Amino acid sequence: MEPYDEDDAGAGDEAPASPGAGGVVLVRYTVEPNYAGWRLDKYLCEKIRRASRTRVQEFIENDLVYERRLKASTAVWPGLSFELRRRVLDEPTVPPPEALVELYRDDAVLVINKPAGLPIHPTARYHHNTLVEQLKRLHGPDFRADPAHRLDRETSGLVICGRTLQACQRLMKAFHDGQVSKEYLAVVEGQPKLDVFEVDAPIAEGTELVRIAVRIDEKEGRPARTRFQVEQRFSRDGADFAVLRCFPQTGRQHQIRIHAQRAGFPLVGDKMYGPDPGYFDRFSKRNLEPEAWAKLRLPRQALHAAVLALPHPVTRAQVRFEAPLAADLDDFVAGRQPA
Repeated sequence: MEPYDEDDAGAGDEAPASPGAGGVVLVRYTVEPNYAGWRLDKYLCEKIRRASRTRVQEFIENDLVYERRLKASTAVWPGLSFELRRRVLDEPTVPPPEALVELYRDDAVLVINKPAGLPIHPTARYHHNTLVEQLKRLHGPDFRADPAHRLDRETSGLVICGRTLQACQRLMKAFHDGQVSKEYLAVVEGQPKLDVFEVDAPIAEGTELVRIAVRIDEKEGRPARTRFQVEQRFSRDGADFAVLRCFPQTGRQHQIRIHAQRAGFPLVGDKMYGPDPGYFDRFSKRNLEPEAWAKLRLPRQALHAAVLALPHPVTRAQVRFEAPLAADLDDFVAGRQPA
């Protein structure tokens, strides 16, 4: 299985350093074992997915802070830690630290039920309002809990963190080696006739409209397979919907979302793979029209990471964690108005 969680690009160890002067923040990157030998510019393209390779090379040339000069072609190694100067923008509002639900903790592992709307690591728009930083606000600056995988900002549900370097490395290796069983719940448009079905369709990165999106491509795509099971069929406001339990058999970026669309059942609220391929571009520019929001039905994609089962990084015993469907999605399914 690839080193991706379903909804974002790779398991990272990106942490913000102290803010600099003049509206600049230093964002720290630490290279994970699964990126050993990658070119530096390729590695940063994985971490800053909205930036083109040319733009990333400009970052390396002008904004990279390290004890010696690194080039775009430099081969990175596990543990390499450097910083990028990034311009500080007003950060969007995110759920408060109190919204984090701690499901399990021991000396090696922390399992969190992440609310929708909270990014895990820093991005171009988020420096301090992240899961990693909120954990430090809750438990103190020395508290260590490094996410071993990623969920997209809009996706709610389970995130597992390593509380020691060894635990985090073992967790990341478990994801990389396909030792982690994952189940998601998705609320989709339409109602499948079959109770169980599978989509086997190769996925390639990039579309004509959105560089960070993916597409089904029989020639250039990488193998990807998802099994779907209907949990519930329901109707709301004169339209038909279903709750699907999703079992990704591979770990491609946006796999569940693009495979659900392929099957004819796009996720409710999905601005990238939903009613109109232009929605995401207009949303990113903050000019998505009211009519589009009405078609989306929800302000976020209706995807929830519900189950993780994997070997414990220390005891090696099989452990299983579950997170109930997020309240906003549960309200939608039940026909209630959002709180």
